[in-house]
Amino acid sequence: MTASTANAQRFREFKMPDVGEGLTEAEILKWYVQPGDTVTDGQVVCEVETAKAAVELPIPYTGVVHELRFGEGVTVDVGTAIIAVDTDPGAGPAEAPAAAEAPQEAAAEEEAEPQGRQAVLVGYGAAPSSTKRRARKPQPGVPAQPEPAKAALQAELNGRTAPAAPAAPVAPAVQPAPAAPAGSAVPAVGRPLAKPPVRKLAKDLGIDLATILPTGPDGIITREDVHAAATSAAPAEVPGPVAVAAAESGTVDTTARERRVPVKGVRKATAQAMVASAFTAPHVTEFITVDVTRTMKLVQELKQDPDMAGLRVNPLLLVAKAFLVALKRHPEANAAWDEANQEIVHKDYVNLGIAAATPRGLIVPNIKDAGVKTLPQLAAELGDLVATAREGKTSPAAMAGGTVTITNVGVFGVDTGTPILNPGESAILAFGAVKLQPWVHKGAVKARQVTTLALSFDHRLIDGELGSKLLADVAAILERPKRLITWG
Repeated sequence: MTASTANAQRFREFKMPDVGEGLTEAEILKWYVQPGDTVTDGQVVCEVETAKAAVELPIPYTGVVHELRFGEGVTVDVGTAIIAVDTDPGAGPAEAPAAAEAPQEAAAEEEAEPQGRQAVLVGYGAAPSSTKRRARKPQPGVPAQPEPAKAALQAELNGRTAPAAPAAPVAPAVQPAPAAPAGSAVPAVGRPLAKPPVRKLAKDLGIDLATILPTGPDGIITREDVHAAATSAAPAEVPGPVAVAAAESGTVDTTARERRVPVKGVRKATAQAMVASAFTAPHVTEFITVDVTRTMKLVQELKQDPDMAGLRVNPLLLVAKAFLVALKRHPEANAAWDEANQEIVHKDYVNLGIAAATPRGLIVPNIKDAGVKTLPQLAAELGDLVATAREGKTSPAAMAGGTVTITNVGVFGVDTGTPILNPGESAILAFGAVKLQPWVHKGAVKARQVTTLALSFDHRLIDGELGSKLLADVAAILERPKRLITWG
């Protein structure tokens, strides 16, 4: 066994996994370990945020943490090593992991380039060839800039006078050139080199790749270059004299009082999903105002019921149960549109989504097979779902496969709204605030507890008649909750 083989077996790298459904990247939110800490197989070492949720990652190795490859707040592509573990710390000093050997390997590879570069993995690295990389095509009238001139050009663009480069022999290829400040505005010659995720990041941040000085190998722009450019492009605070002059001239600079927050993670995925849903499924929204005095009284009685002890009992629980009973009476409303096959998929199960506002954005976890659960079971599932969402621990699996959703806008004091469908679902019910209002009850005007329900549905799946019957049944159950027994 060679030294490099033994080293590879001793130092094990843990790569960023695809913790969702085809996700390509995740942001490291928090490290729970540091270099030198002992870890065991299955121990959670970090928390990452994907486009769907925050997820804790367990490591599959036992040993001592040798290196954390990325810091907190860094977005890492799936398949990239994020931590190295020494699985045999008692064996004494050993060579550094492969990542530490990368500079020497890169230097050796560069020296051997005239004889051809070898790909290190199938589908990655340079293709085996005896030809060298084609030089960038120079633009007309723009002289090529040699490597030593980059720092001088950067200094000139920043308004500084760069010291003249001493006349000396060219350094060997293995000796890296001084890196210019990342994110500096330097006119690029030809099309900038960057990986697709980096190009997407630059597009999201509004950064022109042509203005970035690359620091990666072979002139490739890295994530760090893009973030540095975004930081340097942020508006600086207006000095006092300038602000005074602006006020005297009647102009006001508002950029100093603006904040820009990159859209990523859950918020980015939610925005994309809502846009896709709003412009794909033809939405129809219907409203109904209903007297829920009897339902509110039943909520208070259930709180005192021994069978519901320790469970979360609130009006949303009975709204959810009423929605499930109404869907049981109108099963055609529980369906999905299959665009690829041009089919309507009717579902004999209900995965009831509950929209939850979290610090990371709106998410919609769902209760699996909610239609067959008893009221105590539904209360327990609802309580766990809300608690998990507030802690930011909702898994991607908990948000997949929903069929219909409830959004409780009443907790914010809102009467009602026109909710947008969760992608792939047929309907979403908005539950408004319950308020004491004058209401005609048994021929007399009395103060009653009243709320407004709004049902948005996909008009490809649910026509006006079916949607109206579904909403009317939900309202009828909440008006007379004993129908939970007679209709359920």
